Amino acid sequence: MRGERKNEGSSKWVASLAVYREPRLVAILLMGFSSGLPLALTGATLSLRLADIGVSLTAIGLFTLVRFSYSCKFLWAPLIDGLPIPLVTARLGRRRGWALTLQAALAFAILVLGFTDPVASPWPTALAAVVVAFLSASQDIVIDAYRIELLQPKEQGAGAAATQWGYRFGMLASSAGALYAASFGGWTFAYAVMAGLMLVGFVTVWLTQEPGGIAAAAPITGSTAAERLRTWLGRAVLAPFADLVRRYGAAGLSLILLFTVLYKLGEAVAGTMANPLYVLLGFTKVEIATVAKIYGVAATLAGVAAGGLLVARLGVLRALLVSGVLQMLSNLMYAVQVLVGHDVPMLALTIGTENLTNGMGSAAFVAYLSGLCNVAFTATQYALLTSLMTIGINLLSASGGYLADQLGWIPFFLITTLACLPGLGLLLWIMRTDAGRER
Repeated sequence: MRGERKNEGSSKWVASLAVYREPRLVAILLMGFSSGLPLALTGATLSLRLADIGVSLTAIGLFTLVRFSYSCKFLWAPLIDGLPIPLVTARLGRRRGWALTLQAALAFAILVLGFTDPVASPWPTALAAVVVAFLSASQDIVIDAYRIELLQPKEQGAGAAATQWGYRFGMLASSAGALYAASFGGWTFAYAVMAGLMLVGFVTVWLTQEPGGIAAAAPITGSTAAERLRTWLGRAVLAPFADLVRRYGAAGLSLILLFTVLYKLGEAVAGTMANPLYVLLGFTKVEIATVAKIYGVAATLAGVAAGGLLVARLGVLRALLVSGVLQMLSNLMYAVQVLVGHDVPMLALTIGTENLTNGMGSAAFVAYLSGLCNVAFTATQYALLTSLMTIGINLLSASGGYLADQLGWIPFFLITTLACLPGLGLLLWIMRTDAGRER
């Protein structure tokens, strides 16, 4: 009897993997690559580039503010969601037209960022990084909506996993790949290579059909331009937020939004200072690329798979709780690394533990956020939720360099561990209230 149950469970797992044979999932994976590629170029790779040329820790921490676009992309998501691009949208479609336009502009901006000199002229570097982050956040708006609209409801979980895998491969290319390229030809060459890799997403979108099944918006009516503007704002901006309040209630939605800010805060603040720590401990670019990036991404992908299994077995909220506790504990590995110093096997253990748990939490979190969205307002609602998620990362992480300078590395990482507790407390509260019942 026990053997029959085991065989039945195994067959269900095998059957659930069949969805990954869908060509749409391959397209989603490659679009995820295009989304993940620019992030490190204004984040971890940029911080390592700055540390490599002698920029102070405090300045490196402040450079995280250039990614503020990820925190407020919901402000222009309604424009991307509803406005056509002249001559482009009519020919390519709403999602494809915006995606291809943004990807072309993003490739050019990455190239420009590579030609700036952060030491001689830091402001042009910061400005170029702001433009890259803005275009990258805008691309995310389109691709996230593309994913949710392109896939059937039963495919959304697999789509979240495929997006995370593609995203991590993109980050691998712009972290380890950029470091190898910089070791070979310098930082300008590295950023030029990254600009060329944007072709992966461009070609994928070009060859993928426009999502269907979404009703066309009713025409905007009104006797004056002001009336038409009010009508559009009500439909594109107010209606998505009103829909969330209607489904979850004001109190439940407040809990959800605060949770999205705090869930990955401690892990994110610690991760912001990881690369400067590696440099100060004496690790070379090749050691960082090999251990922290290639091995680390492999651990993250394993974590994404494990997170998907947790969601399937435990449900989204319980998977978030288990992953969140493990994420919190993994921050302590950085403190151990400081005590051990320049030791490559210890670095592998530190990065492996942190990235495994981070991948678990990311997979569960993407599934959670996708489940909150109404397909009628995909781009705006998902952009709102992911923007709030990055507020803690981009604003509060900016003080990470200052804290590490003032407190020292071990107290800093102990504080980042404690910073995980508020998010976990909110999650427990959500699990006991109406806010968790639509999962």
